[in-house]
Amino acid sequence: MRRTLPWFAAAFLVAAPFACRSSEEPASPRTTPDTTEASYRRPALIDAHTHLSPFAIPVIRRIMDENGIELMVNVSGGNPSDRGFELSLKMSQILQGRIFHCFNPDWSRVDEPDFAVVEAMRLEQAVSRGFVCLKISKALGLYVRTQNGVLLAVDDPMLDPLWEAAGRLDVPVYQHVADPKAFFEPNDERNERYKELRVHPYWSFHGGDWPSWSEMLDAFERVVARHPETTFIGVHFGNAAEEPDRVARMLDAYPNYFIDIAARVPEFGRHDADRMRRFFIRYQDRILFGTDIGISPRHLMLGSSGEDEPTPDDARRFYAAHFRYFETRDRRIDHPTPIQGDWKIDAIGLPGEVLDKLYRGNALRLLRLTPPSATPPASP
Repeated sequence: MRRTLPWFAAAFLVAAPFACRSSEEPASPRTTPDTTEASYRRPALIDAHTHLSPFAIPVIRRIMDENGIELMVNVSGGNPSDRGFELSLKMSQILQGRIFHCFNPDWSRVDEPDFAVVEAMRLEQAVSRGFVCLKISKALGLYVRTQNGVLLAVDDPMLDPLWEAAGRLDVPVYQHVADPKAFFEPNDERNERYKELRVHPYWSFHGGDWPSWSEMLDAFERVVARHPETTFIGVHFGNAAEEPDRVARMLDAYPNYFIDIAARVPEFGRHDADRMRRFFIRYQDRILFGTDIGISPRHLMLGSSGEDEPTPDDARRFYAAHFRYFETRDRRIDHPTPIQGDWKIDAIGLPGEVLDKLYRGNALRLLRLTPPSATPPASP
């Protein structure tokens, strides 16, 4: 690794006691009075893209209950080779089946000749223990280097056994490729995300030997095309919220391709509202709701993070901003994470049946999740 990864990548190294088990049920769905369809009743949500520390269970429970979230998918679930894996399983147990997890490869052993084969075996082990997905972070292509200092490419054929294993096991691959376009531009006052980059200068990929934004997206597309039997989820609006047409082209070309919306409402929300409304209606079966919220014992990440530390009350406003964008036709509204850009967005007021798929149905189907409420009681 060339640089330190964000806090959630090391969340499982934090030491703190587990919380006591609670019998509290998820908050009931709430009616939104200013939706396009006034009678729309939001279902129990699935946040399909989160980063959760197993030492923050009281905060996780509070945020879920206060925002009507029944299930979360923790994309930082760990690897059977590390302590975080068992802690993730324990977290699911304490939170009574409301948390599901993604497997994360152990990039520290990337120079071993059997790297992908061993990680494929570990993925199978994780799936046998209840993990539902494979998460590939932006470390691939931007941080992971071989022993000779060369970046491991997103489409390196060496990784094929891992993609093939995900297809054989029928678990989706969440893949984060590159980062916002602005992070590949000079990190100065002219950069529209300078406020964010000033707080996180290590998120700048301008200069150096990094591939360009387009080169990385092209490499990812080659992987999706090469493995039609494997389901890929392009996180962060297909990693290309700046170019919805590019995302649409991939969705049209590859039936095995899906996207989530995590941490990109500020970006795709800048596009014409009618255009984005048509996009979400057209691809209503291919999009998952997720926020990229990060919850650790002492920190929250609400899509991104700034100089001020958020609170659970800020998390309520964070989710409410998502609901307002998708459920109303309000104009010139605040987006969920102001540090991600100092601009307003226009809401798209989706039909109720589309909202139901976005908020819940697509994640249930694609990840084959079983909510606690659907689990039959154990035999006496």
